[in-house]
Amino acid sequence: MSSNFYAAVTVILWGAMPALAKDLLNALPSFETLALSSLFAFLFLFAVNWRTGSLKKLSAEKIFTAAWLGFLGLFLYSAFFYYGLARMTSQEACVLNYLWPLMIILFSCPILGEKLTRRKLLAVGMSFAGVVLVMLGGIEENISAEKIFGALSCIIAAACYGLFSVLNKKIRLDQKSAMMTIWGTTAACAFVSGYFFEQWLLPSVGQIFGLLWLGVVINATAYLTWALALEKTSDTARTANLAYLVPILAIFISTFAFGEELSLAVIPALILILGGILIN
Repeated sequence: MSSNFYAAVTVILWGAMPALAKDLLNALPSFETLALSSLFAFLFLFAVNWRTGSLKKLSAEKIFTAAWLGFLGLFLYSAFFYYGLARMTSQEACVLNYLWPLMIILFSCPILGEKLTRRKLLAVGMSFAGVVLVMLGGIEENISAEKIFGALSCIIAAACYGLFSVLNKKIRLDQKSAMMTIWGTTAACAFVSGYFFEQWLLPSVGQIFGLLWLGVVINATAYLTWALALEKTSDTARTANLAYLVPILAIFISTFAFGEELSLAVIPALILILGGILIN
């Protein structure tokens, strides 16, 4: 299957992530949410790898490489993003988080040796302007210190995931077994962090189903399809630009799911984002 197919699947699945994660974070601590959803992702991918025989191909070197990639790209990314998401609306956190496609393009130049052409710069600039427009359209005049820390946390998360995506493409591990190890590492780090920094709560039946959906569908499936999309493309910047569709989709979902006020900046932002994708 083509990189565009995998990218399209990812966009659809990731569009629901901020609203679902925000709902869970309203009731459960951040590390608990990350630990349990990551554990479900790991168990699902373990079953997939066991069924396909990919476990036999794992070596200590591959496990170690995937583990440190997982710590950088999914544990640190998710920890910072969940921290920001708990302190902002899902719309604001989502659009700030979507600095990471820009980070992919910037990191891919020195690490992968890809050229940063004028066309790519124009496409990135238009799409990024759309994200900024949405963000500025939803910010109140008086910004609290908590929201500032939340915003900085989302930006750091974007840098972590952008660097992870480029390094994952460069190293070229088998994505099914690598993502299993990566989510296992994320779960382990989140369990340890939660033990020291949080007091965990007993999830309700509905919250367990939410954690299962977040872990299996959004974490395991969507992150795997995104890794495959980057692996199969010859133009990382072009594929990364498609990810700018996610915040627009996420904004509409959060509006209907939580009744968050829909910013008037969404429509012109949508035109900028789609324009950037079409140019690239």
